[in-house]
Amino acid sequence: MASTVFAPRLRWTAALLALGLSACSLIPTYERPAAPVAPQWPSVPGGAAAPVADAAKPLAADIRWQDFVNDARLRALVELALANNRDLRVAALTIEQARAQYQINRANQLPTVSAGLTGSYQPGANGNMAHAYTVGLTMASWEIDLFGRLQSLKEAALAQFFATQEARNAVQTSLVASVVSTWLSLQTDDELLALTERTLATREESLKLIRMRFEQGVASELDLRQAESLAATARATLAQQRRQRALDYNVLTLLVGQSVPEQLLDTQQGVQFVDVPAGMPSDLLTRRPDIRQAEQQLIAANANIGAARAAFFPRIALTASTGNASNQLSDLFSGGTWVWTQANQTLLTIFDAGRNQAGLDSARAGREIAVAQYEKAIQTAFREVSDALAGRATLGDQVRALQQQVDAALASYRLSDQRYRSGVASHLELLDAQRTLFAAQQALAQTQLAQRQNQVLLYKALGGGWSEADTPVAKN
Repeated sequence: MASTVFAPRLRWTAALLALGLSACSLIPTYERPAAPVAPQWPSVPGGAAAPVADAAKPLAADIRWQDFVNDARLRALVELALANNRDLRVAALTIEQARAQYQINRANQLPTVSAGLTGSYQPGANGNMAHAYTVGLTMASWEIDLFGRLQSLKEAALAQFFATQEARNAVQTSLVASVVSTWLSLQTDDELLALTERTLATREESLKLIRMRFEQGVASELDLRQAESLAATARATLAQQRRQRALDYNVLTLLVGQSVPEQLLDTQQGVQFVDVPAGMPSDLLTRRPDIRQAEQQLIAANANIGAARAAFFPRIALTASTGNASNQLSDLFSGGTWVWTQANQTLLTIFDAGRNQAGLDSARAGREIAVAQYEKAIQTAFREVSDALAGRATLGDQVRALQQQVDAALASYRLSDQRYRSGVASHLELLDAQRTLFAAQQALAQTQLAQRQNQVLLYKALGGGWSEADTPVAKN
């Protein structure tokens, strides 16, 4: 008899559950904004022409960083950084936090069922205490998501989860590029240190010669003081280079997250990188992680509009419980009476002083902000790639020109040294030749560093340094 009486209620509850799980959506249809950049990379006046996309070549983002770096020491260093860097670890933990938040929003669409045992005592009509015990299952107030408010919040949380994944990928691309660039800086530091030490040795030898000539009355005091000044300048430069190397080593230690093994700091051999194709500007939209992150944040802001729209519609909540009831605790599980309660509540906002409308306006403004941030991410990426392409088009010519300058300065120094030792040229001419050679050699080393680092920056700017296997996949 009880099942006959309560069957309609069960069917009603099942119908409400079905309605809640098949809610309509008030989320606006998402459309990706047009990219606010030119369809082609800009060309450099007087430099190489803008690169032409080649469909046969893989995109930069499809080249693994292990393949981009052709050096076992440097690959080992990057692997250490990926395992120990704290920024990357925080980004990975942020993914887990966003995943949990998404699971919370997804769980809000389903009812929460609890098991409970209650007992109550109150005076009866004859002065005795009346007892009432119940045991069973209860479902707290569960919102039936007819208008998709909870569904919209879940979609927003899912997009935020995807955004944290892309943020982690962006951190990895920056980390890989930073480790490689810092290692290249250390390599140049060692090269400049060796150059400065050789220059200092040459100048001290020259100072020793000038001092001997001065003591013999052949050289003037002016020649002696100029030689002392030049040697002191070399010593100051050497101290500066040692300090710069120590600073770069500290940066590398921070990036790696631990002390750097000495065998990985051997910078005697050069490093080669795989040539990176530029592709098209549109490729950045699907491959560069910071742009993908901005788009997911835009999708989340779009979903928040659906939740704000749903707030204008009635909100239906269901509360139910079922179990056994008895006035004796001993009979509760054996001879108790089966009971069922159900309560439905429908609330429609009539006056809220504009709160719902303000929430909708805020959600729409949030979407416009996300659109602007998405467009800014595209423009920033376009600028970074264009800068790197400009460097690739001109740094090679600059290195070649500086190499010619070094060769000419070296020949001039050797001639000046011979002329001075023969008594034909003045000591001032020799000092000028030494200064010119040293400055040209420093400029060449620094420009070669800029050229190598530009290759790394181009790889990073085009979205290289991560793969789909680096981040977890969400479950709907």
